Amino acid sequence: MTKSDKNSGDANSEIPDANQLQRKMLEAQLEEFKKREKLRAEQQKQDSDFANNFLKEHVTEAERVKIRRQVTNAVKDGKYEALVYSFPSSLCTDSGRAINNSDPNWPNTLQGKAKEHYERYQAIARPKGYRLKAMIINFPGGIPGDVGFFLNWEPELD
Repeated sequence: MTKSDKNSGDANSEIPDANQLQRKMLEAQLEEFKKREKLRAEQQKQDSDFANNFLKEHVTEAERVKIRRQVTNAVKDGKYEALVYSFPSSLCTDSGRAINNSDPNWPNTLQGKAKEHYERYQAIARPKGYRLKAMIINFPGGIPGDVGFFLNWEPELD
């Protein structure tokens, strides 16, 4: 038996008051709440910054290079399709409902960079034989999450 084993079983050691234990538990819970709140606030700021950039800025050359790289990598992997862009469905005018329901007018719900990507696809990629589909790629809590733009270059069967 070690000295600490003797002390923990010592009848003379002080037993904490129930209120002290409750206070310690509340303090621990408060610290955990503060950590979660800080993480939530940081995520909210990131989401807000992304939304502002998405709605107010233009597609950058770096973003276009990334799309070309994704297509090149898909081709190297023997694929005919690549996820080239994604964004929160909440940034569509209808929160992604038209895309989720395969409404042919879904492009009308696009805003910001998504609209710019779509317009660039229409002007440059579509005339070269590419196809673009938009779909909801996740459903957090059962509601539409992110929209994915998939660029496809598979030969069409006649």
